[in-house]
Amino acid sequence: MFNKDTVMDLDPVKAEQELNLLRYNRALARRSFIKNIGMAGAGVAAGAMLVGCGSGSTTNAQGATVPQTDVLNFALNLEYLEAEFYSMAVTGAALSSSVTGATSTATGGAKVTFTDSRVADIAAEISADETLHVKYLRSALGASAVAEPVINLNALGIGFASQAQFLTLARAFEDTGVSAYAGAATLLTGNNLQAAAQILAVEAYHAGNIRLYLIQDSITVPATDSNDVPPTEQHFFPTDANALAIKRTPSQVLSIVYASSTAGTKSGGFYPNGVNGNINTV
Repeated sequence: MFNKDTVMDLDPVKAEQELNLLRYNRALARRSFIKNIGMAGAGVAAGAMLVGCGSGSTTNAQGATVPQTDVLNFALNLEYLEAEFYSMAVTGAALSSSVTGATSTATGGAKVTFTDSRVADIAAEISADETLHVKYLRSALGASAVAEPVINLNALGIGFASQAQFLTLARAFEDTGVSAYAGAATLLTGNNLQAAAQILAVEAYHAGNIRLYLIQDSITVPATDSNDVPPTEQHFFPTDANALAIKRTPSQVLSIVYASSTAGTKSGGFYPNGVNGNINTV
C-alpha cells in the first residue's frame, strides 16, 4: 500500500533533490578520504602554506608592497562565494559553521533541479572541492583568516531557476576564479605560490567541464567584462593571443563580483557590504 510518505518519495523533483544531496555527500566523503591518506588536492599541508610568510610581502606592478596574507585572504573571499553558490545549488543549504567558522552570511539561491545526471554529479564534486578550498585556506591562514563576508547569491538574478542558469553562473565564477589566481601569481612566493597554482589548476578543471556542457547544450552566456572569452564552438578555451590563460588583477576581479567597474567601488553585486580584508576596492 502507498502512504503519504511513499507518495512524496516518488515525487520526481523531491527525488532529484535527494539525489543531489547524496551526490554532494559522496563527493565530499571521497575528497575527505583522499585528504586523510595524505593526498590532499592542494598538495601541501595547510600548516606549511604560510611558513615564513606571516609577515612576508611582495611588490605589485605599481610598486606597492602587498602582504601575502592579504592576497590569500582575497582568494578566500572568492572561495566563500563559490562554495556558497555550489552548496545552495546542490543541497539547498548554505555552508555550515564547521566550514566558515561561524553562521553562514549567504542569502538567496535555491536547489537546482538538474535535468542531466552528469551535470548534477559534476556540480556535487565541484561543491565538495570548493568547500575544501575554504577549509584549506582558513586553516592555512589561521588567526589571519578573514570572516565570511555578507553574500547575496541572487545578485544577478540567475543561477538557480534551471540547469542552464546554473551552468551560466558557474562558468562565470570558474573562469573568473582561474583568472584571479593567475593574476595573483606575481604576488605570491614559495609554498603560497605552489598552493595557489594547484588551486588554480582545480578551478581550471571545473571551468573546462562547465564550458563544454554550455557549448554542447548551445547555451549562450554573456561576457563578464572586456577580457572575457565566453564559451562557443570557436572558443572552447578562454586564452589570450599567446594561448595563455587570461589573468585579472584584484581590481578587475572585484569589478565583476561587485557588478561595477567604477573606480573606488567597495561593495555591490554578490558582496553587498564588500569583501573582507585589505584588498577590497575596484
